[in-house]
Amino acid sequence: MHIGLCIFPTEYAIRIDELARAAEERGFESLFVPEHTHIPTSRRSPFAGGAQLPEEYKYTLDPFVTLMAAAAATKRLRVGTGICLLIERDTITTAKSVASLDLLSGGRVLFGIGGGWNAEEMEHHGTVFKTRFKRLREQVLAMKEIWTKDVAEFHGDLVNFDPIWCWPKPVQKPHPPVLLGGESGHTLQRVVEFCDGWFPRGRNEQAILPGLADLTARAAKAGRDMKTISVSVFGAKPDDKTLDTYRSAGITRALFRLPPEGRDKILPLLDQYAKLIR
Repeated sequence: MHIGLCIFPTEYAIRIDELARAAEERGFESLFVPEHTHIPTSRRSPFAGGAQLPEEYKYTLDPFVTLMAAAAATKRLRVGTGICLLIERDTITTAKSVASLDLLSGGRVLFGIGGGWNAEEMEHHGTVFKTRFKRLREQVLAMKEIWTKDVAEFHGDLVNFDPIWCWPKPVQKPHPPVLLGGESGHTLQRVVEFCDGWFPRGRNEQAILPGLADLTARAAKAGRDMKTISVSVFGAKPDDKTLDTYRSAGITRALFRLPPEGRDKILPLLDQYAKLIR
């Protein structure tokens, strides 16, 4: 099982290039960053059951610019979005961003995506909350067309374009793995239908092993080999007991969440977490 990291990159946190180098030096497999283009001040959408929204959500850097800096500072470290709010983005330009990052990093991209929770944030991008997962499905399918075909086209209800040329193509073939966040049965079915990995949150630990069993059953029913579906736990508990459970279950990677703090706090934490790598 791989061990990786995730952090909200902000202007006041450790520089992402320094973090990436330190992570690679200590043997971590990957580094993931989330995405929020902005946070509407209305705060109409509740966060995590009504808890107060952490300050770092307002300060998050652009994920693809951030990950390019991380990739440029390293040679082996995989770089990922955890998660990219694809439903707030243009499909064609995002396909180009992911492919460009994959090309320039030498094929190290993991493309984590999700439907999001902030309705008013989506509305500012013209996305309808109730149809966000329909949009997400069409966007992923359309991006796969762009990544794998010299001449691509897609005709859906929410994503629609005639034949296009769009390069570069990703280094990874057929394309970077698409990992879908969430823990519901709907999420698991979407993973089987059009994604390459499941991306559950460690804070919902009680849902992970039952979800893995459910995912396995759904994959078998669809005639899909579980070897083609990765499982990456976002924000996993950094302790041996939890990690041993995940290893025994066949989980692909566990990601430890870092606070958006400076180097004086982050580097010792990396040293502590590195002791859990096997």
